[in-house]
Amino acid sequence: MTSIDLNLRGLKCPLPALRVRKALKGADAGALFVVECTDPMAAIDIPNLMRETGDAIELSRSEGELLVFHIRKAAA
Repeated sequence: MTSIDLNLRGLKCPLPALRVRKALKGADAGALFVVECTDPMAAIDIPNLMRETGDAIELSRSEGELLVFHIRKAAA
């Protein structure tokens, strides 16, 4: 399965989390999203969103100001 890239660079809170929520809602179970954000609040907002939705962060890392999350859509 291929990954779906979400370039959310430059968006400020709460937009990154809202865009991730919208993308996950329309995705098939098992879909992998690679999310790139520059808003430091995303480091808090996206993990909190995953606790709400039940989806999983498989990897998170920071590269300078860039935050990268690998998010797997949970089975329905």
